[in-house]
Amino acid sequence: MNRIGQILLRPGFFTSHLAGAARATPVMTTTATAATTRCWYSADATAPPASAATVDKSTLEKLVRTNKVVVFMKGNPQAPRCGFSNAVVQIMRMHGVQYDAHDVLQNEALRQGIKEFTDWPTIPQVFINGEFVGGCDILLQMHQSGDLIEELQKAGIVSELLKAQQAKDEQDAKNKK
Repeated sequence: MNRIGQILLRPGFFTSHLAGAARATPVMTTTATAATTRCWYSADATAPPASAATVDKSTLEKLVRTNKVVVFMKGNPQAPRCGFSNAVVQIMRMHGVQYDAHDVLQNEALRQGIKEFTDWPTIPQVFINGEFVGGCDILLQMHQSGDLIEELQKAGIVSELLKAQQAKDEQDAKNKK
């Protein structure tokens, strides 16, 4: 976490990456920006009940397909309960991605079930278009390399960072004329 925290918390990191990107809002609320409405994430409405002893594979398959992007994390996007989950939330915010988030701390069966489903031992876990992408380290690497923008585009999502860059490029082109 030290390395991730240093990168994400570097002075100016978020302000330089958030230029033109909308900011997150509280649970289940929306914000209107530039004539669009965004819902940043939805609650665990479709998650299995916390009293469930196990979560079967078909339930998990449904969960990872509830939205184009689904995150299994500790806590929720408004209150992440670990640094890795927080880093994933910050990356999603930078890209302006709408996603479903499931708090595995609220449901031990879900927590163990998703680890078995992906054969990945750690949380958070990120899915794009129903496919497992990886955890915090992989998402951070994809973000830094620009691969996340491409992966989001494959899912039909245009990153706010890409929109901001395109707007900047257009403005630069106008200024040169």
